[in-house]
Amino acid sequence: MRRLVVLEDVVDHANVGAILRNAAGLGWDGALLSPRTADPLYRRSIKVSMGAVFSLPWARLRDWRGAPEMLTAAGFLTVALSLAPDAVKIDELVTSITPQAKLAVLLGTEGAGLSKHWLDAAAVRTRIPMFAGIDSLNVAAAGAIACYALSARGVTGQSSG
Repeated sequence: MRRLVVLEDVVDHANVGAILRNAAGLGWDGALLSPRTADPLYRRSIKVSMGAVFSLPWARLRDWRGAPEMLTAAGFLTVALSLAPDAVKIDELVTSITPQAKLAVLLGTEGAGLSKHWLDAAAVRTRIPMFAGIDSLNVAAAGAIACYALSARGVTGQSSG
């Protein structure tokens, strides 16, 4: 596996379903869910995912706190989606990643985002540039943009142009 989405406490079933659908549709390999993330097998998650919860491999993390470090030890570049002022713009990040890189995109709960621990443990923080006074997107929408931009296809397209 080279591309994973990792959900920390995403509690809305529709968002979980949409994130898994987006990840599957954009060619990602799997998902890891923190213990408090909503159940992908709940009927609302299944419906919104259009069944992707049955085709995209996913698993629950037993050790929520140690997940970023575990992923780093397994050779993944951990990329936290964040609104932090020091976060690198996602289009700038894309130019520094090879298609062969192992990536784990960390997505946080609705509203609060990722925990301080996961933000601090991530190798890089990235943000989606926003306009018109809008400061953030829904977690499923942000996840879709990240999955597209950081997919092997997206990284190849950005780095070759």
